[in-house]
Amino acid sequence: MRIVDDGEKVFEWVNAAGKSPIVLVCEHASNHIPAKLNRLGLSEQDLQRHIAYDIGAAGVARELALLLDAPLIVQRYSRLIYDCNRAPEHSAAMPQASEIYAIPGNVGLTAAQRQQRIDEIYRPFHRGLEDVLDLRAAFGQPTALVSIHSFTRIYHGKWREVDLGLLFDRDDQMAVGFGEGPKGFVTRFNEPYNTSNGVTHVINLHGYARGLPHLMIEICNDLIEGQEGQITWAKHLAGPLAALAREIK
Repeated sequence: MRIVDDGEKVFEWVNAAGKSPIVLVCEHASNHIPAKLNRLGLSEQDLQRHIAYDIGAAGVARELALLLDAPLIVQRYSRLIYDCNRAPEHSAAMPQASEIYAIPGNVGLTAAQRQQRIDEIYRPFHRGLEDVLDLRAAFGQPTALVSIHSFTRIYHGKWREVDLGLLFDRDDQMAVGFGEGPKGFVTRFNEPYNTSNGVTHVINLHGYARGLPHLMIEICNDLIEGQEGQITWAKHLAGPLAALAREIK
């Protein structure tokens, strides 16, 4: 039995012919879990929580693609089936728990079941991104990679002061060049996550490994739950990213 819905791709390209040097990625855009997986044992209410997807991230990314005229790849399945921002060997790739929530449908997966998720979710998504980056390289098109995410204000009972996180691993070029972020909001490097838990998988695999400028952006989801906030934050990001794009050779 296939996991992926018949005839559907696990990813969508938005504004695929965009002219910006920046290629946008939204790995945690969707909370969709096919009916055949029985919601992984979760309730419909659970699937509306941040555990299933990055609330607001897809809206920001789509608006940003228009503002920058940038191509955007969007993941169409919940990260609870497979988190495309984790390597196959990482424990969080198919999490048995997310924060305080158990994920029953991920407990006791066989090696064959894990491999099926890798083959049907992880590999197609990454091949889709690789194909576009390869094509841009073949045409000598300047490229940088920017991944858009959101995070929760409260995590394991602790309040997070940061509003905007600029994440990187071995290359801080774009994070430093981005600047201080919008006035009135707290912007910090490598918060609310650091690189020790594998969160920079996509930007390392497709950005650093290719020698491309890259950046992972995290926005607190209480700022972008609705469309108005998503549009506002896309505008906050568009100015600094457009300035960075003009410097990409």
